[in-house]
Amino acid sequence: MILFPAIDLKDGQCVRLVHGLMDQATVFNDNPAAQARAFQDAGFSYLHLVDLNGAFEGKPVNAGAVEAILKEIDLPVQLGGGIRDMGTIDAWLEKGVTRIIIGTAAVKNPELVIEACKKYPGRIAVGLDAKDGRVAVEGWAEVSDLTALDMARRFEDAGVAAIIYTDISRDGALQGLNIEATVALAEAISIPVIASGGLASIEDVKELLKTGCKNIEGAISGRALYDGRLNPKEVIALLKEAA
Repeated sequence: MILFPAIDLKDGQCVRLVHGLMDQATVFNDNPAAQARAFQDAGFSYLHLVDLNGAFEGKPVNAGAVEAILKEIDLPVQLGGGIRDMGTIDAWLEKGVTRIIIGTAAVKNPELVIEACKKYPGRIAVGLDAKDGRVAVEGWAEVSDLTALDMARRFEDAGVAAIIYTDISRDGALQGLNIEATVALAEAISIPVIASGGLASIEDVKELLKTGCKNIEGAISGRALYDGRLNPKEVIALLKEAA
């Protein structure tokens, strides 16, 4: 299982939001590239990046910060936020992003996901962000009528590399992962699932491992790493032991 440290980018800075609200942003580092380097030096194997401004505006906004991160580290990187067309997907993959996360466009333009998966096998993930069980889009500002499972099943045969499932009600709030919902989704589909939203401590990672669900690829951690609730050395050792 992989633990993905998260770098959420807002106005060129590394921040964390609470429940996805842009006006509740805490700045943790004004140098995202240095933060990425710190995560690499700590021993993490994969980085999760989100262009928060891009998610709201529907186009890349923090491109400079992302490019600086790509130059600074050697780790594989998955990137989401404001990626709504093939041209943007092409550009980011050419610049060195390993995996693209399609969120809003997966709901509003599922054909883009299918086309991208054909063009870039194994390099396209779908971000499903759930609010009260329904998928939210446009930087979580709108809630659709679709459930996460409805959406995930649409892409069962498309070749999606992973589903990133975020419980918005827990995101940034350190309330613990919604393990029950994550496992239920992972067991209902064949696409690997990454848990996101609310990871509070190493206990969440232990609970996720205890489920024994082989279709869970990993989990994303943000605030717990930044405020010291999650010790990188300890959690990396745990995951190595469980592998």
